[in-house]
Amino acid sequence: MSLSQEPTPLRVGVVGLGFAGSTHLAAYQQIPGVEVVALAGLETQRLHELADSHGVEHRYERWEDLVARDDLDIVSVGTPTYLHEPVTVAALASGAHVLCEKPLARTAEEGKRMVDAAVAAGRVLHIAFNHRRRGDVDVLKHQIDAGALGRIYYAKAHWRRRNGIPGMGSWFTDAEMAGGGPLIDLGVHMLDMALFLLGEPRVLSVSASTFAELGPRGLGGRVDVGKTQVASVYGVEDLATAFLRLEGGATLLLETSWASYRRPGDNFGVELFGSDGGASVDVENYTHSDTLRIYTDVAGVPAEVRPAVTKGEGHLAVVREFVDAVRGGDWSSHVGRDALTRARIIDACYRSALEGREVAVEAD
Repeated sequence: MSLSQEPTPLRVGVVGLGFAGSTHLAAYQQIPGVEVVALAGLETQRLHELADSHGVEHRYERWEDLVARDDLDIVSVGTPTYLHEPVTVAALASGAHVLCEKPLARTAEEGKRMVDAAVAAGRVLHIAFNHRRRGDVDVLKHQIDAGALGRIYYAKAHWRRRNGIPGMGSWFTDAEMAGGGPLIDLGVHMLDMALFLLGEPRVLSVSASTFAELGPRGLGGRVDVGKTQVASVYGVEDLATAFLRLEGGATLLLETSWASYRRPGDNFGVELFGSDGGASVDVENYTHSDTLRIYTDVAGVPAEVRPAVTKGEGHLAVVREFVDAVRGGDWSSHVGRDALTRARIIDACYRSALEGREVAVEAD
C-alpha cells in the first residue's frame, strides 16, 4: 500500500435492534474508516427500518447467520444479556473483534468464558461502559488524579428511579434471561464509574441486600414501555444495596433501584469523601449541565466549586476507544478483564443477599 492510499475500512456487523444496537450502529457511522455492512435482529420490520435508515445492506433475523460471515472485522453485541456469551464467543471464534453492551454477562462464569475466548482468539473484547465517558466524570477524574481530593476514603454511588422497571414482563424481569434486576442493569454502570474514579482499587468483600416490593405487584413499570409476554412472573429485585470493602481501607456504598417511593424521575451519581476535599456528580433525568460539585476550603472557609462541564460523548467515545484498540494492534491488553472484575463483584453481591452475610470477592 502506498502512503497515499487510505487503509481498508473496518467492516462491522451489529447484532441487536434496540437502544444498544442502534446506538452502536449510529456511533460507528461517525468514525472515519468504519463501515457497517450487516445488521441482525428478530423483529423483521424494525430490522429493515433500521437498516434502511442507516444504509446497511445485509440483514439477518438470526444472529448466527451474521456471525458466520468471514469478512467482518468487528461484531457489536447489543442483545439481551443472556445472549452476550454465545454471540460474543461465536464472533471471536470467527475472527472478529467484539464490542459488547454492558453487563459483560449474566454471571462471572459466563464472563470468564468470554474473556478466555478473546485471549484464545487473539482479539479485542471491549464492554460498553458509556457513563464513565460523561463530561462531568472526565473533569472529576482529572481533579482526582491531580490530587485535589487527597486520599479518598469513602464513596457512594447510586442510580434510583421512581417508576423505571424497563419492560414489565419482558426479558429484563426474567432472572434467567437478565441475570438480575437493577443491580446488574444500573448498578454495574455506577460500580464501573466509582471504581474508575477511585483508580481501580480491588474490592475485597461485599455485604448486600435485595428487595422486590413493587415489581411483583405490577407497580413501578415505565409508562412508555409496554408489557411483553416473556416472563410469567417478576423474577428479579427492584431495589438493591451493597456495602463494599476496598483494598487500602476505603469503602463504597452502592444503591440501585428500578422502582421505589421517592421523588419522581431518574437520578444517578457519585459522592466522594477525601482527606483534602470532596466531590459529587448528581444527574437528574440524564441532564449534562451543572452536575459536578467540588467541595474544598478557601482560606479556612468551606467552599463549593461548580466546574463547567461538557456533555461528553458517551457511546461514541466508547466505540472510538474500541476502534482505536482494534487499530492499535496491542490486543492482549483489551480482552474485557475490567468488565470481568465488575461481574465478579456483582456475583458476590447477589450471593451475599441470598445468604444474608458478607461475601469475599473472587480475586482476578
